[in-house]
Amino acid sequence: MRIINKIVFAIVAITLLNSCGGKHKEGDGHDHGTEETKGAESATEDHGDEQSSTIASLTQEQMQAAGIVLGNIERKNLAATIKVNGALRVPNNRKANATSSYGGVVKSLSVQLGNYVRKGQVIATIENPQFVQLQEEYLTIGSRITLAEQEVQRQKELNEGNAGALKNLQSATAELTSLRARKASLQQQIRMMGINPNNITASNLRSALVVTSPISGTVSNEFAKIGSYVDVSSPVVEIVDNGLLHLDLQVFEKDLPNITVGQTVYFTLTNNPKVSYTAKVFNIGSSFENESKTVAVHCTVVGNKAGLIDGMNITALVSIDDVVTPAVPNDAIVEADGKFYIFILTDKEAKEHKEENHEEKGGENQEHKNQQNFEKIEVMKGVSELGYTAITPVTEIPANAKIVSKGAFFINAKLSNTGGHEH
Repeated sequence: MRIINKIVFAIVAITLLNSCGGKHKEGDGHDHGTEETKGAESATEDHGDEQSSTIASLTQEQMQAAGIVLGNIERKNLAATIKVNGALRVPNNRKANATSSYGGVVKSLSVQLGNYVRKGQVIATIENPQFVQLQEEYLTIGSRITLAEQEVQRQKELNEGNAGALKNLQSATAELTSLRARKASLQQQIRMMGINPNNITASNLRSALVVTSPISGTVSNEFAKIGSYVDVSSPVVEIVDNGLLHLDLQVFEKDLPNITVGQTVYFTLTNNPKVSYTAKVFNIGSSFENESKTVAVHCTVVGNKAGLIDGMNITALVSIDDVVTPAVPNDAIVEADGKFYIFILTDKEAKEHKEENHEEKGGENQEHKNQQNFEKIEVMKGVSELGYTAITPVTEIPANAKIVSKGAFFINAKLSNTGGHEH
């Protein structure tokens, strides 16, 4: 009986020990699993933080290599507008041909196509033997006039003494009048040649004349070359003053009621749509242009005129209302996951930079000091015209914030590839 009791006691003890050991193991496994789960959750959270990072840091070298350009959010009227075509024109009173008053052979040319010239500047020199002959005649006609005056005086004296015929006095008077008229004519011709008649002497007769610019402007065309013959009907060069460029728009009949004097016009060149210019309507035509059923609307170009030349074709937007919206260049907007973003220059730092700066305990990091930070801001796109797109920021953007107007794609790709890290 005692033996049986000892056996039963041993079985119960073993059972109790196994039960405790199992619970202990289960407890260990549960704790270990919890730690692993916590670690995974922590890693997931960290990874989520990295993916949600919207701050990118770039060095000056990276910005230059990527061609990043900073700009501002502009105010544009892109919605209430009429889209029309047209061309740049210079008024005829701002165009001129440099010509010679007398025919001759071109001895020299002082300008080239595209040169800027001032009014009165020498364009070319012309040679002709006739120039010398006119100056020679002007020198000799003075003595002939003196002789004619003496003859008239002699005939008057003879006529008073009844010793001369009245016919001779009349003939001498007519000759004197003719010579004086010829002298006046030679004076004007010589002045037109650019020579002062009072300075002409037998030792300084000139065989070459200068052709000067009648206006200030740019040489837009050349008609002559050295050795060629030119006359009054043959201009040497054409000069255009682009300072008063006009914009001639061709507006269709249905859009004409919406055009008024003073409206703002935004336009771009057909061959360079990335640069925008501004003009103001100052005159509306009163007749149709040929058979096109369009009316010419004339505008004055204001502000920047760099790169504008007479005859260039343009595409323009005429503002109907004074409603303006924030707008940025098309290159400033990037798309990611079906949403649109722009990048603004910010003082904020990426998360890992803050941690590194905390570890440095106030020590300067020269590499970080040379970096600039850009924040990714979500926007809603609007109308796109003339290289600009209207935007509505989802979150508030600081006033006068600098945006990335060119190269935003590079910054967005950098954020996507690094998952938020900017080492």
